[in-house]
Amino acid sequence: MGLIQTGFGPGRKNTRKAGRKLLLVLLTAPLLLTAAGAANLILDEIVVRGQKEAPNQESLTIREVRESAARDMGEALQRVEGINIVRKGAIANDIVLRGFQRDNINVLVDGVRLHGACPNRMDSPAFHYDFAQVEQVSVIKGPYDLTNPGGMGGAVNAITRKPRQGTGADLSATYGSYNSVSGSAAGSYGSEDFDALAGYAYKYSKVPKDGKGNLITDIYTSVSPNRYRPDTKDSKAYEINTYWGRAGFRPTGNISTDLSYSFQDAQHVLYPYLLMDGIFDKTSIVNWTYNFAKVSPSVSNLKFQVYWDKVDHLMDDTLRVSSLAKSRSYSMRSDATTETSGVKAQADLALGGGTLRGGADVYSRNWNVINRRAMYLNYTALNMIPDATILNTGVFAQYERPVSDRVTLAGGARGDFAQAKTETANPLVAANTKKNFSEASGNVQLTVKPSAGLELFAGLARGTRLPDQKELFLSIPGAPKNTFGKPNLKATANNEADLGAKYSTDKFYVNASVFYSSLKNYINARGFLSGVISNITYENVDAEIWGGEIGSQVSLPADLFVKAGLSYTRGNNTTGGRPLSEMPPLKGTAALRYDNNTWFAEAAENMATRQTRVDSSLQEVETAGWATTDLKAGYTYKNLSVYAGVYNVFDKFYYTYLSYLRDPFASGMKVPESGRNFYITATYRL
Repeated sequence: MGLIQTGFGPGRKNTRKAGRKLLLVLLTAPLLLTAAGAANLILDEIVVRGQKEAPNQESLTIREVRESAARDMGEALQRVEGINIVRKGAIANDIVLRGFQRDNINVLVDGVRLHGACPNRMDSPAFHYDFAQVEQVSVIKGPYDLTNPGGMGGAVNAITRKPRQGTGADLSATYGSYNSVSGSAAGSYGSEDFDALAGYAYKYSKVPKDGKGNLITDIYTSVSPNRYRPDTKDSKAYEINTYWGRAGFRPTGNISTDLSYSFQDAQHVLYPYLLMDGIFDKTSIVNWTYNFAKVSPSVSNLKFQVYWDKVDHLMDDTLRVSSLAKSRSYSMRSDATTETSGVKAQADLALGGGTLRGGADVYSRNWNVINRRAMYLNYTALNMIPDATILNTGVFAQYERPVSDRVTLAGGARGDFAQAKTETANPLVAANTKKNFSEASGNVQLTVKPSAGLELFAGLARGTRLPDQKELFLSIPGAPKNTFGKPNLKATANNEADLGAKYSTDKFYVNASVFYSSLKNYINARGFLSGVISNITYENVDAEIWGGEIGSQVSLPADLFVKAGLSYTRGNNTTGGRPLSEMPPLKGTAALRYDNNTWFAEAAENMATRQTRVDSSLQEVETAGWATTDLKAGYTYKNLSVYAGVYNVFDKFYYTYLSYLRDPFASGMKVPESGRNFYITATYRL
C-alpha cells in the first residue's frame, strides 16, 4: 500500500485517494479471507477477543506493549480502535476515546481513580504507572460502567500483574533511538495461602527528532520567549523511576485480600506543547481489596476496596528563554498537588434467574495549585486552584439476566451526590465557596446471539460527569489574558445509543460498532474580549458526537495473520453551530504478520486523513493527512524473547491533529511526531 503524502498542495488529493483505498481494504479484507493455521498465542488472543469481550469493549495485552516502541500507555493504546492521543512531548500523552478526553473518561488502575496535578494535564493520569506493572488494559466504550462515577465517554482500566504460583522473575531491557533506555525487573512468589510481588522500572530518553531531522523542542520561532534555551533544547526529554509491590493472603478457600503500593518519580520531563516543563512528578498509589466469594447460595461475591493516591507536581519555565534576566531562575512556576481517596463496597446476588450487582462508593479529590509569576505582582503567590475538594457519594445497581440461551438483557442505574468546596480564596472565589450536584446515570443493554459465533449488541445509556476544580474555580489574572473558571457550570450529561456486531471463530473475528451521543451542558472552552484584554473561561453548550469503529483479526495459512482497524469520530457544537473542537479524523491501521510462536515478523501501515472540520473560534487549523510504515520482528527461545523494530520507516514528517493546545490556552505551536526510530528489547522470564 502506498504512503499518503504529509499534506500540502497536491498531497491533500493523494491523502483523500489513499484514505478511500485504505477504507475499502479495511472494510472488505476480513470478509474475503478464510482462516487456517497452527494454534499459537495470537490465536489464543483471537479467541479471547472474539468470545469473551463484549462488542463495546476492547483490550490491550502486555505482549502487544512489549513488542512496540511505545513510551507510555497513551502511545500503546493507539492500537485500539477509537483511541487517539494528545501529543505534548516525548512522553505523558493523554488518552482520547471516541473524541472524549480529560475528565470525560475515567482512567483507572485496578479500579483506583487516577488524576494528574497539572491544570493543563502535563501529567496525564495514564502517565502515573509503568508498563511493567500491567498485564492487560481494558477499555469500555460509552457510559456503561456504573460501578464508578463519571466516565460519561468511557473508561480505561489498567489491570496489574498478579504473582504466579511458585517463584518467578522477569527482566526486560530496551534501547532505541535518541539514546532511549528502559528496563524493568520484578520478582514474585505464590502459594495457595500467600503471594507477593515486587518490581522496579526505569525510563530515560534524549529529545526525539522529527521527520526533517529537527528536535521536537526546536519548534518555536527565533524570537519567541517560549523557545528553549540553546543549552536546554537537546537535554534529556525525561527520566523516570517506578517502584511497586503487592502482597496477598488467602486465609480460607473463599476469602482473599490484597495490598499494593507503587511510587513513581519522574524528573525533567519536557513539554514543547506547553509553556512550562515538568521539574518533577512524585506519585504514590495505595490499594487494598477484600474479596469474599461464595458467601451463600444467593450471594456469590462480596468485595471491598479502599484506595489512596497522591501526585506532587512542580513545573516552571527554567529551560525557556522567558526565564532569562529575571530575579529568580524562572518567570513562572506552579506547584501543584492532587490527592484522591476512595472506598467502595459491592455485592453480587443471584436474583430471579440473573445476577444483581449493587454497591456504594465514596471518593474525595483535593486539588491545589499555587502559581508564581514575575508578571503578577512580582512573584506573589496566587491560589490558581484554591485548595478545592470534590466529595462524591454514589450508589449503583445493575442487573443481568439471560432471557433465553441466545438473548441476554442487562440494565442498571446510578445516583451521585457531590459537593465541590474551596478551602482558600483567589480573585475569582472566596474561601469556603460550595457547589452541590446530584446526578443520575443508567443504561439498558441487549445482547443477542442468533447463531454460532455471531453476537449483536444494542445499548442506550446516560452518563454524567461533574465539572472539575479547574473548570469551576481556576483564576489566572493579568494582561493580556485573564483566565478564570465558572462556578455556576452544570454537570455534563451524555445520552448515548450504541449498536454493535461481532463475529468470531477460533481463527477469525471482526468487531464493528457505531454510536451517537447527545451531550447536554457539555463543558467547552470559550474566549472573549473586554477592551484589549482576552478573557478565557468555560461554558456549557449542547453538542453531539457520533462515529464508529471496526476491528478485525484473521489467521491465514502458513502462520500468517492479518489485523486491520478503522475508526471515525465527528462532533458538532450545536449551540454554536460549528464543529466541536478537538475531534480526531478518520484513522486506520492494517498489519500483516508471520508468527510460528518461535519467531515473528510484522509490517504495519498507519494512517489518518486530513482533518478539515475545525473550530475557528478556538483558532483550530486544518491538519494534513499522513501515513507511516512500521516494521518489527521477534524471536523467542525458551524463557528469552528478543524484539526489534523500526517505526516510521520512510522518515515522514507529520503532525497528528491533537498535537497542539487550542486557543484560548494555546502555546501556538504544534509538536511533530518522531521521524524514523528504532528499538530493540530483550526480556527474560523465569
